[in-house]
Amino acid sequence: MKFERHLDSEIIDFQVLADDYSKLAFLCADRSVNLHAKYGKHYSLRIPRMGRDIAYDCWSCDLLCAASSSDLYRINLEQGRFLSSLSTQSPALNVVSRSKLHGLVACGGEDGAVECFDTRMKASIGRINAVSPAGDADEEVTAIEFDENGGFLMGVGSSAGKVLIYDLRSSSPIRVKDHMYGCPILDIKWHSTLNFERPKIITTDSHIVKIWDPETGEGMTSIEPTAGAINDICVFNDSGLMVLALDGSQIPAYFIPALGPVPKWCSSLESLTEELEEGGQTSIYDNYKFLTKEDIEKLNLTNLIGTNLLRAYMHGFFIDYRLYKKAKALADPFAYETYIEQRKQEKLEAERCNRITMKRKLPKVKVNQDLAERILENEDAENEKKDNEGNETKKTSKKKKGALSTDIFKDDRFSRMFENKDYEIDEQSQEYLALHPMASKKQPSMVEEHFEPVMENGDQSMSDSDVSEASELSEDLPVNHKRKKSLGPRMYEVKDKRHAEAFWNNVSLAKEDSLPLGERVKALQDDQQSSGVPSNVKLGPGGSREISFISKSSAKYKEEDEDKMTRHEKRGVQSLGLKPDRSSFRGRGRGRGRGRGRGKGRRGRW
Repeated sequence: MKFERHLDSEIIDFQVLADDYSKLAFLCADRSVNLHAKYGKHYSLRIPRMGRDIAYDCWSCDLLCAASSSDLYRINLEQGRFLSSLSTQSPALNVVSRSKLHGLVACGGEDGAVECFDTRMKASIGRINAVSPAGDADEEVTAIEFDENGGFLMGVGSSAGKVLIYDLRSSSPIRVKDHMYGCPILDIKWHSTLNFERPKIITTDSHIVKIWDPETGEGMTSIEPTAGAINDICVFNDSGLMVLALDGSQIPAYFIPALGPVPKWCSSLESLTEELEEGGQTSIYDNYKFLTKEDIEKLNLTNLIGTNLLRAYMHGFFIDYRLYKKAKALADPFAYETYIEQRKQEKLEAERCNRITMKRKLPKVKVNQDLAERILENEDAENEKKDNEGNETKKTSKKKKGALSTDIFKDDRFSRMFENKDYEIDEQSQEYLALHPMASKKQPSMVEEHFEPVMENGDQSMSDSDVSEASELSEDLPVNHKRKKSLGPRMYEVKDKRHAEAFWNNVSLAKEDSLPLGERVKALQDDQQSSGVPSNVKLGPGGSREISFISKSSAKYKEEDEDKMTRHEKRGVQSLGLKPDRSSFRGRGRGRGRGRGRGKGRRGRW
């Protein structure tokens, strides 16, 4: 390996700015353009939109960037700054190409148009819809390349797998070539060698590489790699050697002696090709469509089997593509209309995915949350139907004037329905079930929620072979026998202490289990505070308790006990500072010394 480069994001396209690898420009997927020199990365800059293709104008040192916008960005590498962009009429640009003979710049857009610019005028000098003459009005331009010999021919590739050859002096194509795979054209190359007077054109899609004559449309040969889909192609000038970039680790190389001679740096291929020339000539089925016998029956062409119009090959037949299109049009006359509708739906889906959708939040309601969610979902569905169907849904929406909308959350007449518990809807009541027989969701029973079925000992001891034999025997038994066997008692086992306590209290834990972990921990703390349990005691599942303490020595425990005894001594009246009124105290009693009286008397009044 001579050199390698490492970048931060995926490379979309790159251009060699010099005769060797000393100057390179990389267009990356993060909207950046990285300029590299021999020593590595030199400078990096960003373009306003996502880039799709780049081209280099060696006359003015301008780097042209086609992006997902209507402007063609220009970066002058000599001055080191952005120049004024070239404005196009297309909504977005896919490809850009420049002629090395007359310097004309051509841009291909998403709308199937090709627009040409003269960099000296900084304005558009011509615009045509290049894809519509091939019968594909809604397709895009995916490849453009100028002829390097005369400079008047231009090849245009479409997303439908068709190549159109244009003369710059005419607005209609002089040749249309269909790859018949329906995949976008990836690359177009005009190839001139000493073997032919006129240049050949090499067109590539993800399945096949075709080499053909642009004037007559006759195919020379084609290459279909089996290692993966094709991403790009590189053809060596004035030779018949080419390499393909596939979806794989290997890069296959192909040499076609009829296309051109061997390059000087790999002259060893000449001896190999001389040995291979002794082989037989293989037939090329160009402009033919391969059909199986089932496809022939669908097109009602079974009467052509055995004639020259159908050539038997392997498990099917080759048929001329023009005859195939006529037969398909007769068999399915509405195929084109359905195709147009399908393309429209795909474009609508793509636009809908690119939209910034506002997700409305459900307003805070205390009761009837299910009803509020249904109202919000119904309104979103109605709005989406209006966007998709247009005027037709407007008529249907007028019929549904009584449908509920989110305006009732702000209306004072209905706001209490979502705040007051007296208006709560009981979905299990007889009245609600009578009006909405299919509305109530099936709730799991308490036994299924808190218990697990237990297999009997005989069932547990059965091996896999016994189970398979029993299943085979059960298929042969009558239905009545199966029913009698299933009527036996079933044993259940409680899941844990928490489920046992909930089953005893006839409480469901479904809502509690569906809560996040943080909310469940908070609920346990609230229950602990409301139950009056000390702070150092934690509640666990199933009524379990957890307490934490710090171990101490016996001497510290004695000191703490003495302190508690001194603190809890009984205090007298003097210590409390109370002064009883002796005049109002009338009591009689008999006492026995030491200030302790055990007499009987009446209590006085304070």
